[in-house]
Amino acid sequence: MNVGKNNNSYLQAFVLVGFSDRPQLEIILFVFILLFYILALVDNSAIILLSIMDARLHTPMYFFLGKLSFLDLCFTTSIVPQLLWNLWGPEKTITYHGCVAQLYIYMVLGSTECVLLAVMSYDRYVAICRPLHYTVVMHPRLCLQLVTVAWCCGFLNSFVMCPQTMQLSRCGRRRVDHFLCEMPALIAMSCEDTMLVEAFAFVLGVALLLVPLSLILISYGMISAAVLRIKSAAGRKKAFNTCSSHLTVVSLFYGTIIYMYLQPANSYSRDQGKFLTLFYTVVTPSVNPLLYTLRNKNVKGAMKKLLGWEKEAREA
Repeated sequence: MNVGKNNNSYLQAFVLVGFSDRPQLEIILFVFILLFYILALVDNSAIILLSIMDARLHTPMYFFLGKLSFLDLCFTTSIVPQLLWNLWGPEKTITYHGCVAQLYIYMVLGSTECVLLAVMSYDRYVAICRPLHYTVVMHPRLCLQLVTVAWCCGFLNSFVMCPQTMQLSRCGRRRVDHFLCEMPALIAMSCEDTMLVEAFAFVLGVALLLVPLSLILISYGMISAAVLRIKSAAGRKKAFNTCSSHLTVVSLFYGTIIYMYLQPANSYSRDQGKFLTLFYTVVTPSVNPLLYTLRNKNVKGAMKKLLGWEKEAREA
């Protein structure tokens, strides 16, 4: 075996094909993605800032929401600048080390968010089903421990799957049929048997996708039963408004992720994969803060206070 030759082939830059076969679409996507990226930066930064500065938001729910906004901010930033650069100019390459870094960061953040959404559903379960014990159960130490577990799961998944993916033989192939270094696309371009890597990916996918999703569904099943027992219509409406935003975020995120990662690489659809990835890496992080704030009086109040509108309203 010529080790030097193999090492050199491994370290070659990749060509991110992206949407280069549709040059007219690239211009439209550039504007679309840039607008959503700006929206994601502003909205998620605002949520993080408010959860730190406003005392009314120093509760477990907003603690987790701040962490979700931080994840979304980092998640979209790990992908969008490179994507915008590739869409704008003729250069579509990414260095080998840049590809590795993007894959690691992308998988850490994505896996962490899967677990964090399950943690947030548990928080809502305790708030609605055990309201009298909420402050006792969801104490700051437990909240920090749950977030730490979520991050550990993300790092574990990334440190297991990324080396296996990047060490696959590609026989000199450099064209990644995607706009980022994503695991299914990198596995699909390999010229060797990928069954073992796909099996690992499936097992970890079940652990990090289906297990948290099952916990979320169980939590919301118990929440639904508790909400139906609430006699007052106002109480039911308040409980519904508290949970509907989280359920919407879960549906958007898990729906696309499960479709992407729990299918064999040989059935990987080029166009579907690109647009679904675009949805959960660009659109979802931009929409999440809006979903959480549209019906949330506390966040609206904190925003008005930060902007000075609350004081002006009282003076008027």
